[in-house]
Amino acid sequence: MKLRNVIVVNLLAFACVSAMAADARERGFISKGTPEGEVLYRIGKPDHEAVIKSVRGEPEEKSWTYFPHTQDPQTLTILILKAGVVVNIERKIAR
Repeated sequence: MKLRNVIVVNLLAFACVSAMAADARERGFISKGTPEGEVLYRIGKPDHEAVIKSVRGEPEEKSWTYFPHTQDPQTLTILILKAGVVVNIERKIAR
């Protein structure tokens, strides 16, 4: 029974760290050249993901969209990633 409690405590701790890491206020501070892993750590998983280009032998290109959030109100953030690195950032007012 103790092992189960340790697992539950570890899962809860991981969930808390994940929730703390994703801060919508950080969306405005993501810059070109930021690695995909750092984006996930700082602002969390995107609300929508789409593959723009996926050709064998070439780096994958995709877009991540973050919808407005109470910590980043009325702002739609779209990140374009190529080969796992942010190459373009677009922030739009969304009402």
